Amino acid sequence: MATSVFLLFLPLIFFSSSSSSTVDRSSRASSLSVEHADDVLTSRNGIFSAGFFPVGDNAYCFAVWFSEPDSEGNRTIVWMANRDQPVNGRKSELSVLKSGNVIITDAGRFTVWSTDTVSESPQLLTKDMKLVSSRSQWNFSSGFYKLYFGDDNVLRLQYGGPHISGYWPKPWLMSWEAGRSIYNSSRIAFLDPWGYFSSSDNFNFTSADYGERVQRRLKLDYDGNIRLYSRNHRMEKWTVSWQAMSEPCMIHGTCGPNSICSHVPHSGRKCSCLQGFKIRDRTDWSLGCVPEFNLTCTTNETGFLKLSHVEFYGSDFGFFPNYTIGIV
Repeated sequence: MATSVFLLFLPLIFFSSSSSSTVDRSSRASSLSVEHADDVLTSRNGIFSAGFFPVGDNAYCFAVWFSEPDSEGNRTIVWMANRDQPVNGRKSELSVLKSGNVIITDAGRFTVWSTDTVSESPQLLTKDMKLVSSRSQWNFSSGFYKLYFGDDNVLRLQYGGPHISGYWPKPWLMSWEAGRSIYNSSRIAFLDPWGYFSSSDNFNFTSADYGERVQRRLKLDYDGNIRLYSRNHRMEKWTVSWQAMSEPCMIHGTCGPNSICSHVPHSGRKCSCLQGFKIRDRTDWSLGCVPEFNLTCTTNETGFLKLSHVEFYGSDFGFFPNYTIGIV
């Protein structure tokens, strides 16, 4: 069975399958309780499940995941609702109101998340929606990266750390030089079950296993790269069948301030601190490095350090591509 999940914008999820994947409505009640482990919704084809998912000590988020775990026994999360405001393990609920609105309430009966729907009609995909990365592999709260349609109708990746910057498409290229179009204002993107992706700005790609009937998911990872994952059968390991960035050091903010990002073949990138600096947190390179010295205002105590084969990204005097000059 071929199944594709395209997470383009939160809080919407798009399921595309050869059979129906509509979530069964509960006939017992119009709410799910965090205290009942069996309060889980399962799609009709059995591929997807939804319920309260533990994200920490007495902390839960409502999520959708693949029902079958991967080869390492982990449940693959597809989407998470209240990722930045988990609820506790007692008296928290997800409720479907008569108006069609879906809400999550905590033990104090405060609404921590809502779909803001006012009817049973599906929500419309708008230009204001975006896909946001997680903070880390195991921290599901909102991270620094987002995928969105810009005001110029171009699908873009942006780093939102201390300094906001776009890095995909390459910022030094005009939209038409990057193969994008700014003239289609529909701002729609789609991944089909066979591995073909198409966007209204003329960006498209096909997966390495295009045409095969496999499960797929397109995800903005916590490291700022967009990847398409595939697996042939349930319980198997997910493999990358396409990624947006082949040079990981071109992704902004990956190694943090006062650090150097080096490309390492076959393994990605390596982060290291500049001379005179030390890593701030060994578990999170995005925090960068801090000085091992006390900076003073004395002129003879400061200077410049020459670094070979290093580019200070974004500070080029100019960009001059190679040209072939013919002799007439």
